[in-house]
Amino acid sequence: MTQPSPADELRAAAEKLRHPRTAEQYGPALAGPLARWLDNTAAYLDQNTHPSWQETVATEPLAVARAITGNQP
Repeated sequence: MTQPSPADELRAAAEKLRHPRTAEQYGPALAGPLARWLDNTAAYLDQNTHPSWQETVATEPLAVARAITGNQP
């Protein structure tokens, strides 16, 4: 099984934030904007970076996404 790309990790965290239980945990004032930030960053990575550079380009968004999903690099 292949590892998800960093952009995929960002999208997974954004999707988790949209789940009602997670959104409630973070609060709607944070969950919605945070999900949009992660989605926008994933789109930027897809359009502007080579997959092998995505981890380097988006260290902070990936740290946030991994904290939300509980995944490790």
